[in-house]
Amino acid sequence: RRSPLCCCCFILLSWIPLWSVPMMMSITHRGTGVGLSGAISAVALAALVLPGSYPYYLDMIHSLYLGPCLIALAKFGIAFPVSFHTLNGVRHLYWDIGKGFKIPQVYKTGYTVIGLSILTSAALMFI
Repeated sequence: RRSPLCCCCFILLSWIPLWSVPMMMSITHRGTGVGLSGAISAVALAALVLPGSYPYYLDMIHSLYLGPCLIALAKFGIAFPVSFHTLNGVRHLYWDIGKGFKIPQVYKTGYTVIGLSILTSAALMFI
């Protein structure tokens, strides 16, 4: 016979949620939306208030001599939120017409969005 968990362990373990694909997709969709909105706003604000022009800052980044692996990783990091948010938005539009609400379809379209987001980001990484 097993002894019960202490109350501290039970409270800590009860905070660990059971993650599902639809829940993670929803959270990630919201997070990428907020992140993209914040990034666009920050870049626009920086373009307004920072001295110099775009070529100046592009040359400054180029002079850092970042390796091709780091540049490719940065490109993937920029491309993934854009592609994921766009493709998941198309999935939401599909839901708006009343299709794809059955649980197997929700999981299938979720995995499709994840896979296509990774493939699209990898393709954009090599541009």
